[in-house]
Parts: sequence; structure tokens; C-alpha cells
Amino acid sequence: MPPRQGDLFAAQPWGQAEATALEPELPLLQHQLTAWQGRLAQHQAPLFAASTLSSSDEQGVLLSVEQEGLAELAQRFDPLALQPQPLSFWRWPNPVLRGAALYVVLDRPAGLEHPLVLYIGETGRAEQRWKGEHDCKDYLAAYGEALQKANLTSRLSIGFWGDVPSQTRPRRTLETALIRRWLPAFNKETRGRWATPFTATVG
Repeated sequence: MPPRQGDLFAAQPWGQAEATALEPELPLLQHQLTAWQGRLAQHQAPLFAASTLSSSDEQGVLLSVEQEGLAELAQRFDPLALQPQPLSFWRWPNPVLRGAALYVVLDRPAGLEHPLVLYIGETGRAEQRWKGEHDCKDYLAAYGEALQKANLTSRLSIGFWGDVPSQTRPRRTLETALIRRWLPAFNKETRGRWATPFTATVG
């Protein structure tokens, strides 16, 4: 009887303990990967349609925070309003952005109408956050390797939202609100829900 790999992809409630990682010797099959992507897309696609914060609104975000509150702003946030950058942006001689920011990692799989939000994070130093160790980078590397072995492609990018509160507490509150809304697969708060199977060790 073949191993029950499908169990790894079962959706679990928000906040449940992280799923047991896939054994390295059991490669993920193409239909398993596309089904996993499809479940994530099923949750996120309606959010893209409902988002109203466009790139032209970005400069007014701090005022919106005062007028609407963080929760309301999170309801309007559209990750596609952010300028996509390659994940290797930190190697460039000039930083994309300095100071406080929220950042979003996306993939654009072929065959899906909308991208997948894989990670949402916050930082007080956008020019430094993606350098060095970051557990999301490990997940992205394993995710890309799994897709490659299954003959699937990925188009990963990262976008920075610079007009966010400079104070840590409200910025993290906004980050949490966005994570709860979008349920990105590689944030530690949601890995259990999506049974993220792309690495054998959890950062």
C-alpha cells in the first residue's frame, strides 16, 4: 500500500500545531503540488477581487491608518499594488527600500488566475531583513525544488509596502491582520492549516 502522502495536504484550523514534514525520500507528485496550490488559491482568489487599495493609493496609507484603523486597512490591501522585485533584490548595490515596511512574497503559477501569497512579513529595516538567515527562504528553496522535480514552474517575487507605521507595535498589528486575512502558506501561524510539506525541518 503506498504511503498516504495526501494526508499532508489536509486543511487544518488556524493556529493548530504544524504538520509533520514530508520524509525527504518521498518526492511530491505534480498532482499533489497543483492540488495544494489550488486549495491556497481557493481561499485567496476572492480576496484579490475584494481588495481596493491600488498602487495610486499607497502614498496615503499612513493617513488611512489614522482614519480607518489597521483592521479596515488590511481589508482593502491588495498585494498586486506592490512593485514586484526578484528575491535576489538584496544583492543589488542600492536598496529597494529603507526603513519600516511590510513585504509580501508571491508566486504566479501557470493556470491560476491570481498569484499565491506565500509569505507576509514586517521589518523596521527593509534594506536588511532579507539578508542572511530567514526561515521563509528555506521554504521557498524547498518549494522551488519540489516544483522543478515535478516539472512545474514558479515565478516568485517580493513586494515592499513602505507607507506603513514606523512604530513596531502598530506595524506588527497590521501584519497580523493581513496574515489572518490572506493565510499565506509559509508564515509560521498558518503552516499547520496548509500542511506545508516542502521541507523536512521547520524554522
